[in-house]
This record gives sequence, structure tokens and C-alpha cells, in this order.
Amino acid sequence: MRTTIFRLAFAAALALTAPLQAHDFHGSMGHCSFNTDYDVRISDAGIAFSRDDGEPTRVFMHDGSLRIDGKPVVVDAADAARLRSYEGSVRALVPEVASIAREGLDIGFDALTTVATTFAEDGDARSRLIDRLNRSRTRAMAQLDAGIGSGVWTRQAMEDSFEGGIQDAVSELVGTVTAGAVKAALSGDQAKIAALEARADSLDQAIDKEVNARADRLGARAEMLCPKLRELDQLQRQFTFRLTDGSPLRLIGEDKDRVADKDKLATR
Repeated sequence: MRTTIFRLAFAAALALTAPLQAHDFHGSMGHCSFNTDYDVRISDAGIAFSRDDGEPTRVFMHDGSLRIDGKPVVVDAADAARLRSYEGSVRALVPEVASIAREGLDIGFDALTTVATTFAEDGDARSRLIDRLNRSRTRAMAQLDAGIGSGVWTRQAMEDSFEGGIQDAVSELVGTVTAGAVKAALSGDQAKIAALEARADSLDQAIDKEVNARADRLGARAEMLCPKLRELDQLQRQFTFRLTDGSPLRLIGEDKDRVADKDKLATR
């Protein structure tokens, strides 16, 4: 019986973590070792980068022009062209990140629905549980669409969309289904226990066949963003203007901790 409950917990954990691993563009994406400290707002007027800590705190670009912390920056024709290219690349990148995030949410909630369908004791309980999951999915999607889906890309909003929407659903599902498993164990009904074990086995197969395959495909989509991130990094390295302290503008940077971890793994 402990094995059954462990399998259930594993399935719920998979449902929670699979989309989180897939969507995290604000940190690293797949094998890309780039991150950003900035939140991003995209509008017809331009692209605004902002953060609470560090300098500069505000960067705004549009059609080759640049303002840093509210002050215009004089750029030459070559840098103006690079800024236009940078802006265009970000505008093209964010909708793809939003699409990946939506698919990540779908994978997570579909996994939860699979767990609910497999373990719910009766039709009415199953219907109520799935209905609650669907409402949670709708809320999480709406939150995601109001954020990155509308060109507003902030770390907190992304975390809230995933952790809030899915984690609440996971907690409810685990509580409901685990209660049934514990009840079966306490009853001593070997037929019920065997049926629950059989459901756990079928759940393993369903997760492997459906959820993991979709997560792998989503990971491949995420990997395709790596060259675009490198192009953005290359563009910003080519900027010839400098900040007031003489340093270059870096809106994204290499995640040195992640690189170090990968190097350690490679040498083992």
C-alpha cells in the first residue's frame, strides 16, 4: 500500500514539475545558460525593461532610440540598427515563450486529470474533482494570458501562474485521492487494495505514454529558443555605446552558476 501512495505522490509531483521545467525562460531554458534580472513590458510604443535592484533600473527602446533611467542615450546609426533588431527579436520571442508556457500548463493539468480519472472512487466524485481542476486550469490560463500572453513578462507573474494554479490543484487532488488510498488500507479489504495497486500501475503507463512524451516535445520546442537567446546576447555585445560608468548594456547575461554545474557534470 505504501508503494501505491508513493506512486500517487510521484504522479502528482510530475504533474507539478513538468511544466515548470519547460517554461522557465526567465532563468535558463533547456541547455541555454542565459538569464535576465529584468521584467519586460511590450507595447506599440516600445519595449520597457525594469528591475528593482541593480543599475540601470529602467531601459526603454523603440525604433532605434534608447532611454536609460529616463534619459535619452545618443547612439550611432549602427547601434540604432542593432537596437531595432534587438527589439524585433524580443517581440518575436515573447509570443513563443507564451505558447510554450500555455502548453506547459496544459501538460500539468492533463496529468492531474489523468490522476483524478484513475483514482477517483466513483463517477460523481470524479466529475466534481475534474470540474474543480478545469476551473483551476481556466484561472491559471487567464492569469498567464493577462501576463506574458499580453506582452507583460515578469518573474512573479510567471511563478504565480504555475505555482499558484497547479500547486493548489495538486494539493486538493493529493488530499482527495490519498484519503481513498488510506481508507482502503485501513479497511483491510484486499480486493480494494489490489484494485488500487492496479490503478497505480495503469497510471504509471499513462504518464509514461502521454505526459512524458508531450513534455519531451515541449522541451524540444524550448531548446529551439536557445539560438534566439544567443543572437540577443550577440547583439548586445556589439553595442558600442556605454553606460555612464563606462560599462556595456547587458539586458541578458550568462548564468555562470549553471555553466559551472554543467562543467562539473561533464568532468565526472
